[in-house]
Amino acid sequence: MKYVVEGTDSNFDSEVLKSDLPVLVDFWAPWCGPCRMVGPVVEELAEKYNGKVKVVKVNTDENQEVSMRFGIRSIPTLGIFKDGEVVDGVVGAVAKQYLESKLQPFIQ
Repeated sequence: MKYVVEGTDSNFDSEVLKSDLPVLVDFWAPWCGPCRMVGPVVEELAEKYNGKVKVVKVNTDENQEVSMRFGIRSIPTLGIFKDGEVVDGVVGAVAKQYLESKLQPFIQ
């Protein structure tokens, strides 16, 4: 079962901004080493919080419109969205516990 949604320029609003759940968005690119390190952590959290948090991965190379709209300048950038707004986030590869602690306040 796949717990992570692929975010694109065309589905970002419906998948992220209009989501009833808090959304963790992983802005990444295939050539980015730290992105590959944080990828499995993001997938673990997606499985652990399935039904409580939606997880969306956005390839910044393929979806530059969304990346520019949210001012993504470094990757990985992990944004936490709730009710269509960015409420928190981190830049760079971080430990699972740290990312989880950032998510916790937004989980029902």
